[in-house]
Amino acid sequence: MSSPLLEPRVAVVGATTWGTALAIILARKGLPVSLLARTDPEAQRLQADRRNARFLPSTPFPESLTVAADPGEALPSADLVIIAAPSHSVRDNIRSVRESLTPGVVIVSAGQRFGIARWQADEPGYGGDGICAMSGPNFADEIVQGKFASTVVAGRDSQLVNRAQEILMTGAFRVYTSDDLTGVELGGALKNIIALGAGIADGLEMGDNGKAAFITRGLAEIARLGVAAGAQALTFAGLAGLGDVIATCASRLSRNRYVGEQLTMGRSWPEIREAMNNVAEGVNTTDAALAMARELGVEMPITEATYRVLFEDLSPHDAVNQLMERPPRSEW
Repeated sequence: MSSPLLEPRVAVVGATTWGTALAIILARKGLPVSLLARTDPEAQRLQADRRNARFLPSTPFPESLTVAADPGEALPSADLVIIAAPSHSVRDNIRSVRESLTPGVVIVSAGQRFGIARWQADEPGYGGDGICAMSGPNFADEIVQGKFASTVVAGRDSQLVNRAQEILMTGAFRVYTSDDLTGVELGGALKNIIALGAGIADGLEMGDNGKAAFITRGLAEIARLGVAAGAQALTFAGLAGLGDVIATCASRLSRNRYVGEQLTMGRSWPEIREAMNNVAEGVNTTDAALAMARELGVEMPITEATYRVLFEDLSPHDAVNQLMERPPRSEW
């Protein structure tokens, strides 16, 4: 790892909206940043345009941001590597770049991933304790505008977590640390399921009372699964839990909330997906969360209802009615 006296070098794997935003704000600090694209044509286009015309067209690249398609060019000198790929490809991306990484480099998974903490135990080399997870109420569009935001970085190696915090922190982007890798990664993924339901609540015009009740019970549900998987309950009251839930359930920038709203208009998930430019992570996460819940014996009625709306043609209105007709019980 480079000396602290030298400017840390950053590599961002994935020219997604979030990956591009992180690359931009770190380059604005004056740090040398390399954005790793999937193909040579994509890298050449981004480098020539000096902006990501597909995802963040109004935000130019700072001078210290370069684009490459070759991991061997972008990664060996990096002090921090950020994996910003969609959740379904995070593991493949880590494996594909692993041979180009320098031992001791800090790796931060910034995608809305599901299962990195469990996978680490079985993956040799860089699948060990060196991978951190980052999550929080972080809409890329607002962050590249310089609006204030906070996030949390979690990992099992406190030195690596603190190093990630030091590099990622900017004047408008405040970074906290945590040792609850499982909780932070699960909070960042599972909140998207609740955002789908919040969109349904908006589309059905359930009102503020109904939506607030839904979000609260949804947060309790994902926390229940997280704790059963080994997470700390308090994490779900923090940035990766409550903070992220508030943002994704309320904001018009939320892709998952948008999908839920569209479902109430009679559109199917395949139809909605075809018209979207970005990925709605909550759809795949719903399936994965149900599988984990069954494995751990955790009841998740909201997730079950969301799955049936997405994949079994249950109408959103009927899904809400079925949730309301569940037997009465104590809140806790």
